[in-house]
Amino acid sequence: MFCEEIQVRSSRRIELIDITSKVQNLVSISGIKEGVCLLYVPHTTAAITVNENADPSVVMDIIEKLSQLVPEGARYRHTEGNADSHIKSTLVGCSTMIPIKDGRLALGTWQGVFFCEFDGPRSRRVLVRVF
Repeated sequence: MFCEEIQVRSSRRIELIDITSKVQNLVSISGIKEGVCLLYVPHTTAAITVNENADPSVVMDIIEKLSQLVPEGARYRHTEGNADSHIKSTLVGCSTMIPIKDGRLALGTWQGVFFCEFDGPRSRRVLVRVF
């Protein structure tokens, strides 16, 4: 098993950051040709997802729709001002697994890996396990 971390710095409150190349780099370094890459975000107001990275309007649509579904500043019991961020993180999820084939992430043609920031800007990390 190969264990590493990716450092991510967000610049906006809500942002999806394409980390595909960083994840692939770690898979390559691991030397593992066939297996699985586990990605885990140890933050309660952030998430990880796989989605289209060819058309930036997809990311904009995801952010817009999540913000409509779970608006900032609504009447929440959690009073720190980031209750919406916790809910968005729960909806998207804090982990994902991607198969590895021939030393590469087995992503579809248009797929990429996104770190999802819902309470930025912040410095964050993604735990990467390749096995």
